[in-house]
Amino acid sequence: MDIRRKDVHNSDLPILCQACESRHRGVCGALTSDQLLQLSKHSNRRTVEPDTELVGESTQTKSYSNIISGVVKLSKMMADGRQQIVGLQFAPDFLGRPFRKENGVTAETATEVNVCSFPKNVIERMISEMPELEHKLLEQTLDELDEARNWMLTLGRKSAAEKVASFVLLIATHAFPDNDSDSVAFDLPMSRVDIADFLGLTMETVSRQLTKLRKEDVIRIANNRHVVVPDLNHLSERAGF
Repeated sequence: MDIRRKDVHNSDLPILCQACESRHRGVCGALTSDQLLQLSKHSNRRTVEPDTELVGESTQTKSYSNIISGVVKLSKMMADGRQQIVGLQFAPDFLGRPFRKENGVTAETATEVNVCSFPKNVIERMISEMPELEHKLLEQTLDELDEARNWMLTLGRKSAAEKVASFVLLIATHAFPDNDSDSVAFDLPMSRVDIADFLGLTMETVSRQLTKLRKEDVIRIANNRHVVVPDLNHLSERAGF
């Protein structure tokens, strides 16, 4: 008997994977339908509310996740209790560091987030057995490294105005990677305080620069968080690109 579930189109993909918005762009894009079926038997897809800890720094790694939608903020804690936001993750990023016993960062939902989680031992076994999956994870890791280097330039060399514009551009391009329009609208996934923490600025400076971008019609803001970018190229220029 064929144990694979099929939809009305008689697809070989598990139903869980058919409904996944990030399957083709994420690490699962390297898997065949049979491999996806194998992985889906151990998968747990869930919706997580904002401001919920997904992973704790220095806690034991028990599972990994694909981000299906939403924004996750990564932070590290200093010895004196100070915390710094060190990165953001979007769909279809892979959350976790394979073959590491402990988590190196705290991962917390900045917005409502949909994740598909897998046990640590299952993923690590599949990575060892499937070169395509290992290659896809390496490719995604190198992309994140390139983005981290670009962000070092933003934090180290750009003006306050360019930093804030770069943050808005980051959200506009990463939260909506399939957008092929010159404009985009979205809700800022973080408070002014968190944005300031991420950019190394004060909250007052962030608010002042957002207001300046609004007055110059680079962005439009409604209800404090809803942002419309009428021209992404104009925003990109203001970000220093």
